Amino acid sequence: MSTSNELISAKAATGIEGLDDILSGGLSRSHVFLLEGEPGTGKTTVALQFLLAGAQAGERSLYITLSETERELRQGAASHGWTIDENVHIFELTPPESLLNAEHQQSLLYSSDLELGEATRQIFEVVERVKPSRVVLDSLSEIRLLAQSSLRYRRQILAIKHYFVRYDATVLLLDDLTTESLDKTVHSVAHGVIRLEELTPTYGAERRRIRIVKYRGQKYRGGFHDFTIMGDGVHVFPRLVAAEHRGTYQRLQLSSGIAEMDALLGGGIETGSSTLILGPAGTGKSLIALIFAAAAVQRGEKAALFIFDEELGLLFERMRNLGIDLQALQDTGNLLIEQVDAAELSPGEFSHRVRRCVDAGDIKTVVIDSINGYQAAMPEENALVLHMHELLLYLNRKGAATFMTVAQHGLVGDMQAPVDITYLADTVILLRYFEALGKVRRAISIIKKRTGTHESTIREYRISSRGMTIGEPLEAFQGVLRGVPTYMGADNPLLKDESQ
Repeated sequence: MSTSNELISAKAATGIEGLDDILSGGLSRSHVFLLEGEPGTGKTTVALQFLLAGAQAGERSLYITLSETERELRQGAASHGWTIDENVHIFELTPPESLLNAEHQQSLLYSSDLELGEATRQIFEVVERVKPSRVVLDSLSEIRLLAQSSLRYRRQILAIKHYFVRYDATVLLLDDLTTESLDKTVHSVAHGVIRLEELTPTYGAERRRIRIVKYRGQKYRGGFHDFTIMGDGVHVFPRLVAAEHRGTYQRLQLSSGIAEMDALLGGGIETGSSTLILGPAGTGKSLIALIFAAAAVQRGEKAALFIFDEELGLLFERMRNLGIDLQALQDTGNLLIEQVDAAELSPGEFSHRVRRCVDAGDIKTVVIDSINGYQAAMPEENALVLHMHELLLYLNRKGAATFMTVAQHGLVGDMQAPVDITYLADTVILLRYFEALGKVRRAISIIKKRTGTHESTIREYRISSRGMTIGEPLEAFQGVLRGVPTYMGADNPLLKDESQ
């Protein structure tokens, strides 16, 4: 009895780490699964990885192809650096020559009847000969065309299913959805259904996503998950669910290294919290985030920067002129810097990158610069907010201090952000331009901090070759945040001009 239970619970790993995670370990053995998607979505690549994973485990695998030739399959595998060994058998199913020759076709009997029966006989014969434990049938569209009617097609699929069950084979049926797209025959027959989709944005590379439509008797990770096809095969990025990750950490207060900044923040930023730096272009949002990252590295901690908007060479040079040597910090091994191309990277893959870095590198300070660039990777704002919610909650539970920047539209007066995530952040730092004494100046204030008290004042700050200098509270001014303040006091609290 125990052997039977072990057989039922055993899983056939697909060889794709993220997909096995979504499927709770892989495909249940001795069952038939449907892998569907339009041409070009990656079905063949997934199928080959499934068979090669079996071959590595010493299992016999069989690829039955009705649409591609054996040569094409081997070339496709070679393009990913894979070698199809003797444990993976490829059977190229072709109709007999008599059916291809018009002179030998019988007029009293539909040729499709002969072809369907002959195709089924060839499939059964090769299975008898190979006795595989993993089978891929590519594709069902050919069988559906041969069957011609829904009734014959359903009977044929049921016959194939019951035949494979006798051999305890785990079967993956591929369907390219080029015939009857509304025909759900195989959906009802299959033990599980996996759907691959390809989306083409207005600009940038295509986006691929995967969804488990059905999986009998098995809990799986629902919803859409991003995936890519790279040189070494398919990579699936399971949707991040922060509730699944809980960690214990000591809540500490992190200093920026600037006394006035720490005073504004009520002592500093707490671990396990997120900080949003909000302001128009050129106010120094990236600089503030990097000040905290540099302070973390100088304390001997690890930090990670994910840069969307700026070319790294320019960022390194710009920060060097402001007193922060990113190259020297990177050389210590405690600062990880990744350039992110929003046009090529999906939000799911980005979350996976951040999670991998934090888990593998024990990183405690994360900078995302900027959310504007992240939004470019995900035009749908509602989905963006949900992605950010899960990512920030996950980082908080890992005890990381996260810094995000958002560039607002405009320079002074009423400014709008392209996406409002202020409610997600634990701390919000607001930067503003204002005019005073014939010059454009900058002001900083803390408008929110969940993790403790903070100053409610507005301070002027200046950016120079020595970095950031923060002045005393502007208590004698009214209207600084509107951009044109009114001077109400006797003493001038503004920062004095200093040599750059």
